[in-house]
Amino acid sequence: MNLISYKPIAVALLALITGSNSTDLTFFSKNPVDGSIPAITQASADLPLDKIKMPAGFSISVFAEVQGARSMVMSPEGTLYVGTQRSGFVYAVTDVDGDHKADKKWVIAQGMNNPNGVAIKNGSLYVAEISKVTKFANIESNLANPGKGEVIFDKFPTEWPHGWKYIAFGPDGKLYVPVGAPFNIGMPDERHAAIFRINDDGTGYETFASGVRNTVGFTWHPTSKELWFTDNGRDQMGDDVPFCELNTAPKAGMHFGFPYFHSGTIKDPQFGGDHQASEFTAPVQNLGAHVAPLGLKFYTGKMFPAEYKDQIFIAEHGSWNRSKKSGYKVSLVNTVKGKVAGYKPFATGWLDDDTQEMWGRPVDVLVLADGSMLVSDDFAGVIYRISYKK
Repeated sequence: MNLISYKPIAVALLALITGSNSTDLTFFSKNPVDGSIPAITQASADLPLDKIKMPAGFSISVFAEVQGARSMVMSPEGTLYVGTQRSGFVYAVTDVDGDHKADKKWVIAQGMNNPNGVAIKNGSLYVAEISKVTKFANIESNLANPGKGEVIFDKFPTEWPHGWKYIAFGPDGKLYVPVGAPFNIGMPDERHAAIFRINDDGTGYETFASGVRNTVGFTWHPTSKELWFTDNGRDQMGDDVPFCELNTAPKAGMHFGFPYFHSGTIKDPQFGGDHQASEFTAPVQNLGAHVAPLGLKFYTGKMFPAEYKDQIFIAEHGSWNRSKKSGYKVSLVNTVKGKVAGYKPFATGWLDDDTQEMWGRPVDVLVLADGSMLVSDDFAGVIYRISYKK
């Protein structure tokens, strides 16, 4: 009888060893030479990838199996780092033979407090938990034994609601770190509902943007270097309002409306008061209501057709309390000279509209050097690769 036959026992044992409820049983099959574990097993073999619908010429495959895969970052050396949420793991993944399927995976950290965000700078991996950021120096040489890392900042709020973080280094070399509002709706203090930035050593803490309810994804325009970010709209105002948002912040100090206004023009019934929409920066695009947009990237590769250049791909994680589910797809925002010109689905099929059953939830997107695109899925426990061929 194989290990999978004993899965309940193995999961319980893994929880005792690691303090996690992860069901990733590859923990038990480490390579004795380099400490890696298999990046793909048979666990993803039955995923219904044929249900994913995309424009002609595009195809999707499993790049790696990563339990609870959330935010991703690729190192210059070609190692993919992946954060998770409640499982507390951080992974490194490599495609050793270049066949567009990952071969090896390492557990970089475990037992962390919702280590959603990962970023790379000067050979160091930065991991964001709820209240702190930890730096793992010289990570590429220490995949099998990265140590506990160095905490460079530990003054972020400790509340769990909307406390998990997407992080990334901006063109200015600073690490951008958001803190969501710790509730559905309420009056946040200056430590919440904002995007902050710090230096790579943890100094220089400052507020970059405020009035941001909960962003779990941002990126910078490849030419203008302006920050673009998604924001999750509030709940309990109905199925169709307010909208989730796509915003841009070309400079520091802008306010994006929360909790006074939502979606640019919708006054909050409790906190709107005498405020006017003109006081705040409106979204550049209202997305679907409750679609939960997370990671996004401008397409800067050369594999996809020319019309996709500098267009924005957004992972929509999907609604949790809408009477008819929304999201559960990858969307495309068309831009022309830095201005939004359209918004439509790009990849769908993780949700069956008729039965309302879902089998996957996109979280983050990442454009690779060869022009293909990775999409993480924390529900299916995989990272997909989307490629194009005429």
